[in-house]
Amino acid sequence: QVQVVESGGGLVQPGGSLRLSCEASGSISSINAMGWYRQAPGKQRELVAAITRDGITNYANSVKGRFTITRDNAKNTVHLQMNSLKPEDTAVYYCKVDLWRYYARGDYWGQGTQVTVSS
Repeated sequence: QVQVVESGGGLVQPGGSLRLSCEASGSISSINAMGWYRQAPGKQRELVAAITRDGITNYANSVKGRFTITRDNAKNTVHLQMNSLKPEDTAVYYCKVDLWRYYARGDYWGQGTQVTVSS
């Protein structure tokens, strides 16, 4: 089994900051890319940021310059530092992990953490 657990969501005022964390655990052979997605009410889930095992990053245009994704390969964790938050960043944020379990590769999702940006 594999568990993907997010933490760090909450309520923050516009212009504020939050740091999301995600840890993958269980029967994992190796992890490829790790990423953060979000889904606002009535909208499709979208990519926020992703990072490869070698540290190559990719960001949605809407968060470039405000969000930073990092990972710790030794701890199977990925973090999303979110600064200068806007009301339009309000969404449920999900962590996705692309990993190998023995000889099978697959995507594993966390349960999501709510981020609300409001005054």
